[in-house]
Amino acid sequence: MARKAHPKPTPTVFDRARDELFSHIHRCGVLDATEDQQREWMDETLEYLAERYPQLTPRETEQLRDLGLRFCKPVIPHGQKATPLAQEDANAA
Repeated sequence: MARKAHPKPTPTVFDRARDELFSHIHRCGVLDATEDQQREWMDETLEYLAERYPQLTPRETEQLRDLGLRFCKPVIPHGQKATPLAQEDANAA
């Protein structure tokens, strides 16, 4: 008996705004900016997203800000060059 495929859930406004924010972060090169520049960029971008998605609540906008700023500062930095330990591991191989 064939199983019926479950329809994918429709993305919420928050989901769409979050995905758009992450896309902007990648395209705009903000990952290489200083922390102050990132905050300024985030303020301007969230203003734009709030206009684009007026259904977002102030709480959701703050959640987007937090997610975006955390995304800009990952545990493992974007594009980090090899660390000395990584070099040792590579040399041992």
